[in-house]
Amino acid sequence: MLRRGKRIIAAKQKVEPTKRYTLKEATEMIVSMAGVKFDETVDAAVRLGVNPAHADQMVRGSVVLPNGLGKTVRVLVFAKGDKEKEALDAGADLVGNDEIIEKIKGGWLEFDRVIATPDMMGAVGKIAKILGPRGLMPNPKVGTVTFDIANAVRELKAGKVEFRVEKAGIVHSPVGKVSFGAEKLYENVNALLETIIKLKPASSKGTYIKSISISSTMGAGVRIDPLDLKSAG
Repeated sequence: MLRRGKRIIAAKQKVEPTKRYTLKEATEMIVSMAGVKFDETVDAAVRLGVNPAHADQMVRGSVVLPNGLGKTVRVLVFAKGDKEKEALDAGADLVGNDEIIEKIKGGWLEFDRVIATPDMMGAVGKIAKILGPRGLMPNPKVGTVTFDIANAVRELKAGKVEFRVEKAGIVHSPVGKVSFGAEKLYENVNALLETIIKLKPASSKGTYIKSISISSTMGAGVRIDPLDLKSAG
């Protein structure tokens, strides 16, 4: 524990607390500060000028990160008939319907993402209280309730992430691994930010992107200058 503390302190000393870095500088710093034996996950936190309590200011969406997430994503698909084969051919790890629903009711949760065809949502609704709190419930707004199963599976496997603004007005999302290197992390973070900017609610007044920071699992957070982004609002 003492060793970890010294490493974190050393990392923080490399970051000027009052400075706002460019996105390029920030990703380079995140990579340079890495020093643990495992491949750290890099996360982004974006504070928005919205009030999530108002339905017309809820920011929610998804983005396929150009370089993926650096991990294997286990995809479960609820479908029947020809759509089952389509899902498996596209790379789904498991496809099913009522039997899988009963298995989940019994506590099985060995999957990372869930897709469902619209005609299966009535059945999937029976486990909404299990999937919902874990962020696993299929939703048409992020493309996980669809008849285009093959494309949905391929996107999730390629590194599609879903995000939703929290009560405090912050969007949190993983953006890759330290081992990606600065350039690929830059591309992933930029893709996320571009998507969030496009989703700016018409009712949001004033500054939309208030602050941005990225950090690795064991590293210090690095703040990014919102003015470095185009059309940040």
